[in-house]
Amino acid sequence: MRVGVIGAGLGGLLVGAKLSRMGCDVDIYERLPFVGGRFTNIEYKGYQLTTGALHMIPHGESGPLGRMLLGLGAGVDIVPSSPWATIRIPTDNSFEDIEFKEFISRLSLWNKFMCKLLMLEARFSVGTGYSFKDWISRRVHDEGVAKLADSFCGWALSITSREVTASEGVSIIANILKYGGSGVPVGGCKSVINALAKVIEESGGRIYTNRKVDGILVEDCTAEAVCLDGEDVTYDVIISDLGHRDTQRLIRGDSHVGCAGMSKYDEVIASMHPSSGVKINVGSSESLIDHTGILLTPYAQRVNGLNQVTNVDPSLAPPGKHLIMAHMAMRESDPKEEVRLGLEDLEMLFPNADYEVLMVQRYADAWPVNRCAPGEDIGNRTPYDRLFVVGDGAKGQGGIEVDGIALGVEMLVESLLRCTLVIFLPLLFLVF
Repeated sequence: MRVGVIGAGLGGLLVGAKLSRMGCDVDIYERLPFVGGRFTNIEYKGYQLTTGALHMIPHGESGPLGRMLLGLGAGVDIVPSSPWATIRIPTDNSFEDIEFKEFISRLSLWNKFMCKLLMLEARFSVGTGYSFKDWISRRVHDEGVAKLADSFCGWALSITSREVTASEGVSIIANILKYGGSGVPVGGCKSVINALAKVIEESGGRIYTNRKVDGILVEDCTAEAVCLDGEDVTYDVIISDLGHRDTQRLIRGDSHVGCAGMSKYDEVIASMHPSSGVKINVGSSESLIDHTGILLTPYAQRVNGLNQVTNVDPSLAPPGKHLIMAHMAMRESDPKEEVRLGLEDLEMLFPNADYEVLMVQRYADAWPVNRCAPGEDIGNRTPYDRLFVVGDGAKGQGGIEVDGIALGVEMLVESLLRCTLVIFLPLLFLVF
């Protein structure tokens, strides 16, 4: 099977590695001069910053991405976070960091019981028509819990808990209970990207950088070819890592207008809202976080959480330095004001600390945190036969960040395998 993949972000490389390992003939086209998209490293002042995602995998080595890398033989060392997360809460004179269990232990007896009920509902994937915030608030009447929900959603999804559906929030909690907490890949995001590129090349696949796809040729509602520099290159299957909306913009040909479900598809993708966020990269000679997990900050104005990745891998910063990454969801439309509030948060969270703001990165519009917000995801399929979507615009339900991308790729590969069996099993019976 000849497969053409548009985009060499994490989703494109994952599906390319998986299919090339299965014996498919895979070509991957990337318009940028590098692979990895929003999941690779940028060297700056001796620090390994990133093009988007944090140097962290939400479910560590036991989650969907970790398991897929292991199955592909992609050698990436993912160090489990310990603890998975702490929560910074205010005290009379300063702050203290506590783990989730201690946070819950400080609630009233009734709210403790309600939190246990919420966890039970999550285990059995009990969803409702509420928002995630309202689903929690109708059970637990505590301001700290509401703030923690916003902090977690801002860190993991780059939206507030009110913007997440309860069913999606429940699925996310269920996945945390199933797969566990986060981990840090040694070498950062780029170690994952390099490992996947190696798998593809060793399996006979090809990755072309600086190759912009101009269109996808569709005939009789079937994707036939990718358009490159005036030439149509035909494939049995075409997979886009660009999200549904940008993939639809590439469609060429006159016979696609009447495809089944087209009007509904156009309506749905037009309503999608990319999630946007800001990452503040900090360098410090002193350690600002004393563990390898996430520091959630529910009482900050804007910053939702931070991690100090050099506690796992000192090579991500110059000798004697630490790299701290703070992330925040964009709540208002003025990015300068949002950044100002984020910088104020750092001063509040780390008073008297000697640190340097290395770089402030905003992710929005054509370079967002996620191409569609959680709950808006419509999966891998398009109205066209043999054209599919992967990446952060087609994650599995309850999938957080890169683990969600891996879930989406798993679902697509399983679907393609089922289709192949349906086609070829009758032929095998005829032959034998």
